[in-house]
Amino acid sequence: MISSVRGIVGYADLDSVVVEVGGVGLTVAVTPDVARSAHVGEPLFLHTSLIVREDALSLVGFETRDELTTFLLLVGVTGVGPKSALGVLSAMSVDQIATAVAAEDDAPFRRVSGIGPKTAKLIVLHLTGKVIAPAVASRAASVTDNRADAVTAALTGLGWPERHAAEVAATVLEDAAAEASVQDLLRRALAELGPARKEPLRG
Repeated sequence: MISSVRGIVGYADLDSVVVEVGGVGLTVAVTPDVARSAHVGEPLFLHTSLIVREDALSLVGFETRDELTTFLLLVGVTGVGPKSALGVLSAMSVDQIATAVAAEDDAPFRRVSGIGPKTAKLIVLHLTGKVIAPAVASRAASVTDNRADAVTAALTGLGWPERHAAEVAATVLEDAAAEASVQDLLRRALAELGPARKEPLRG
């Protein structure tokens, strides 16, 4: 598996680039945005997926790992091949794809060449729960912050310095499950603090 390519751009077309790596030119299929940003003679790094077929080997490349991950999810959908998946990522950003999936809206996918109504619905179904819309991620981050603040406040109320309490709260939150309650996090924080604590709690 060729998971990434780093080299000098030898050629750039509308939907592909040639990257010179160790004296070998590798043709990589890319989105139009990547092709436009690639300049001959300049370095380029791409996250890639090697597509293996009976009659050919081909590379598909992306600027970010999220784009590559989304591409792999798309080609896992029945009826979506590498060309169609690349077409989706050429027409929509990862955030736009995630937002459409979260809203159960298959219309943006139907507008992509080669994606019919049935396949568009399958894309939404297959990607549900696997891609996170920006708004959902923002709300999740807010919940995370609220739990950390609650644990920090509880620990400072029990007598620990605020800075130390915040550090421990952040540590237990990072290691805990997403659905862990404040009470569970507080128990873990106290277990973390207990053995290391040498002075009695302040009244």
